[in-house]
Amino acid sequence: MIDYRRWSMKVDRYSAEVWASWFRCLSDPSRVLLLNRLATAGRAMTVGELVTAVDIGQPTVSHHLKVLADTGFVHCERQANTSLYSVNEQCLDRFPSAAELIMGVLPRYEPRGSDCLAPWQEDAMAASAPRGKRKAKARA
Repeated sequence: MIDYRRWSMKVDRYSAEVWASWFRCLSDPSRVLLLNRLATAGRAMTVGELVTAVDIGQPTVSHHLKVLADTGFVHCERQANTSLYSVNEQCLDRFPSAAELIMGVLPRYEPRGSDCLAPWQEDAMAASAPRGKRKAKARA
């Protein structure tokens, strides 16, 4: 059976860029493992805990956590000399709908790339916003 709804779905350029960054981030199996361990732990974890959980060296785990944080999939909270990593639930909630929309399937809810931005994407979005919106955001 052909699903004709696919022909009416359009992805805007900005959302495509955000979602592409998510897919690039998850193209590495180690990052998928780390994200899975964080998601299933249900709590923030240290780099040392994650090293033990995935059996990957500490420098590699740290690098992959930085990539996950830069993309917006994880949050990093510093406590003294320890970094605690946790899942950004908003990104994980949005990711399946982004994939559904790209594939032409109606999403469970409206996926907007701007709902889950990495820090570099927030800066780019603010810089490209029309003047009135930029000022309003700065006051908020």
